[in-house]
Amino acid sequence: MKWNIKDAEHWSWKKYPEGALILEGGNATYYKTGGWRTDKPAWDEKKCTQCLICWISCPDSSIIVKDEKWDSFDYDHCKGCGICAKVCPADAISMHPEGGEE
Repeated sequence: MKWNIKDAEHWSWKKYPEGALILEGGNATYYKTGGWRTDKPAWDEKKCTQCLICWISCPDSSIIVKDEKWDSFDYDHCKGCGICAKVCPADAISMHPEGGEE
C-alpha cells in the first residue's frame, strides 16, 4: 500500500491511527531529506585516490559510484553529516556551509 501524503499537514490520529505501518520497502528515494543540511560536501578530483571509503561509510547512500569510481554526491539525500570527509584518507572531500562557495 502506498500512502498518499499530499494532504499530510491535515492528518490526524483519527485518519491514521497511532502505530500506523509503512508496508512498502525502498520508499526512501521518494523523500528528499537533504533539505535540512547545514554543511555540504565538496569533492576534489585531483586529491581523490578512488578508494571509495567515503561510499562505504556514507549512512545515506549519497555518494554515487559509476564504473567503480566516485561520480557525484546525491544532494537530494545527503544530510551533511561529514562522515565522508572525516574518513577520506586523501582529504579529497571537504565540508562547506550550505549555500557557500565550494
